[in-house]
Amino acid sequence: MESEIEEKIAGEVVLSPHPGRTLRKWREDFGVSQLDLARTLETGPSVISDYESERRVSPGAGFIRRYVQGLLAVDRTHGGRVVQRLGARPHSEGILAIREFRVAVPLRVFADSIHAKPIGSVGLDRDIHGFTLLDALRAILSIDASRFVEFYGWTTQRALLFTNVRYGRSPMVAIRAHPLKPAAVVFLSPGRIDPLAVRLSEVEDIPLLTTALTPATVAERLEEI
Repeated sequence: MESEIEEKIAGEVVLSPHPGRTLRKWREDFGVSQLDLARTLETGPSVISDYESERRVSPGAGFIRRYVQGLLAVDRTHGGRVVQRLGARPHSEGILAIREFRVAVPLRVFADSIHAKPIGSVGLDRDIHGFTLLDALRAILSIDASRFVEFYGWTTQRALLFTNVRYGRSPMVAIRAHPLKPAAVVFLSPGRIDPLAVRLSEVEDIPLLTTALTPATVAERLEEI
């Protein structure tokens, strides 16, 4: 499992137009600080910072390998929680599309690309690393709590987009009940939004947005990011 994940991350960094930003994205997904990673790699935090901010030239294959192995090593000290999550493979019939971004995308940019408008008081000042497009009814009926992790692909720092939503209460209640939380929730062409859905988004500090675009159009526009 670790070797597959190591190859996945390293390949994504190498192919990325911004390898430093992609390194940072993965470090944040693993929940590892620059200091902890630097200690594991026996280097200074400034080295990590310089590569991630691209103040140094693009990292070579040797550094990328050590960087990724360092993330995995820190995760092992935490019981391998991230590796276990990354090992999940989406196969629920409720998942219509799922994708990871090569670099972090500002939520405002993401929202503008699909004409999504915020509801409630939670701001959009955060980045997302991917998205999952779901048929709300099929997803909630076909997947139990133990397999909810499938929605999150390789990272929880993503937007969950729900189609086939009427009031929005059920998706937000499901998110509230599960320990994993998305970075944002988007409802596609909903009916009247239940005030409880808005309240739950505020309690969980999860931006809630809506768009009138169709699922096909949303998926097409997100592929262009």
